Amino acid sequence: MVPGATIATSEDGDSASTDPNEKTSHMRDLNFELKQLCHRNRDGSFATQAARERVLDLAAKQLHEAGFRHMSASSLKPKHVHTLLSRWKTEEQSTGTIKNRMAVLRWWAEKIAKPNVIARDNDAYDIAHRQYVTNVSKAWSLGDSQLLRLSDPYTAMSLRLQAAFGLRREESIKIQLAWADRGHVLALKDSWTKGGRPREVPVRTAEQRQLLQEARSLAGQGALIPAHKSYVEQLRRFEHQCGAAGIRRVHGLRHQYAQNRYRELTGWSAPAAGGPRSRELTTAQRETDHAARLQISAELGHEREQVVAVYLGR
Repeated sequence: MVPGATIATSEDGDSASTDPNEKTSHMRDLNFELKQLCHRNRDGSFATQAARERVLDLAAKQLHEAGFRHMSASSLKPKHVHTLLSRWKTEEQSTGTIKNRMAVLRWWAEKIAKPNVIARDNDAYDIAHRQYVTNVSKAWSLGDSQLLRLSDPYTAMSLRLQAAFGLRREESIKIQLAWADRGHVLALKDSWTKGGRPREVPVRTAEQRQLLQEARSLAGQGALIPAHKSYVEQLRRFEHQCGAAGIRRVHGLRHQYAQNRYRELTGWSAPAAGGPRSRELTTAQRETDHAARLQISAELGHEREQVVAVYLGR
């Protein structure tokens, strides 16, 4: 034992040395095991995997700080979940952040074959329901002046596809046009999309068809990534290009797509774009509104109609 170190009992019921070097070693053991768990189970998109790994790394560090020692990835228990949740609530993390982190903890529990460690319903933990509706538009349109500031044609094309088809950033980089372009629809593979959910986006206009032809000419048989670059390298290049061109919050292109589609499908503007609120609609208009939201939800790759209220308002 290191001189000056003592033996104590941890909150996990095991003996734990107060030697700081040993504590660091145990913390790193859990972090390492969780990292390996992520690498063996690559569910979802690149962004989803990266976010999951960050949350698990944070959880391991916070469990260490809470006094839990000698933990392994397989030793997750309800008390660990409650400890983390209590801290996140004390830190006043947003409802969305807490729900996302709980989803990662459930993933952890599932992968170690202990799904019952965590309740399936967040109501069991008194987690508030997420508020989706703001009625404040976050949409913005991509202008020619912004595109002219980009020196990388792949970044420019990815942005144009995001605007024209409501794609997420990762989808617009990984997409292989030779496979995805089916004429009347743009098909997205599960390996490109958030949550691994494949979907189809309709090709409705001559402008979209022309854009797809340009994208296919640039990409050839591959993705919108230069042949000598990896996805991560192109993602960094995309971020640098957008930053240098003053392009911020590219997710706003999906908001604009959703609002444009809502007007096409209903004949009036979305509430977030200055259109009537749901309570102002007639019974027939509400049916049209609901059908439009379901359609847009499917095109954007969301499972629930209520989520599109973020884009459209209510």
